Amino acid sequence: MKKLMLATALVAFAGAATAQDIVRIGTEGAYEPYNFIDQATGQLTGFEIELGNELCTRAQLTCEFVQNAWDSIIPNLQSGNYDMIMAGMSITEEREQVIDFTQNYYPPTASIYLALSADANIGAGAVVAAQTGTIQAGYVAESGATLLEFATPDETVAAVRNGEADAVFADKDYLAPIAADSNGELVVLANEVPLGGGVGIGLRESDTELKEKMNAAIQSMKDDGTLNTMLKKWFGENVNTF
Repeated sequence: MKKLMLATALVAFAGAATAQDIVRIGTEGAYEPYNFIDQATGQLTGFEIELGNELCTRAQLTCEFVQNAWDSIIPNLQSGNYDMIMAGMSITEEREQVIDFTQNYYPPTASIYLALSADANIGAGAVVAAQTGTIQAGYVAESGATLLEFATPDETVAAVRNGEADAVFADKDYLAPIAADSNGELVVLANEVPLGGGVGIGLRESDTELKEKMNAAIQSMKDDGTLNTMLKKWFGENVNTF
């Protein structure tokens, strides 16, 4: 297990926070635009960092983000190394067997394939890359293609570029900008696949009070439109909204 690294802290908000109000949020820091490291500052940034800041303001909590590798992000929540997960994590029945989730703060969206050519094989006989422990990896494993798993999303794309994999399968909002910035080297295939119940905050099943606070904060952002504004800021005007 990689050593946890305190990446950034959110500012304490109005009112004196008590010890039980301090909440640590685990995130990967490698999944742009959800959460990633700003190369100019070395600090965590992205949609979920801004969102976590706002949610904690509304819940009157003092929060800090902790960067953690994806493959151990749920075990470290269960072990108490942090209190919540905001890491582009889709709500699935399998995950709900071991942790709890708030309502979604990102609506269900499509997953897509990225390849070197539009006619790339993604079926039987193909090798498809996906990040370990994701719903996309589970889908590929059952699709007839050979699953090639990697610890980080960057490695999945690199596998296509260097010929290890015929395609990579991941969230559309992660892969589409990569394709757009590739100068035609990488293309999005037409096969969009809806997976999961949207992205939510992962919590320990025992933390019911914290879940209630975050659910209320998320709902308030949905009700006043600020969540949709934030989604459009980070994902573009065509993003699915609430």
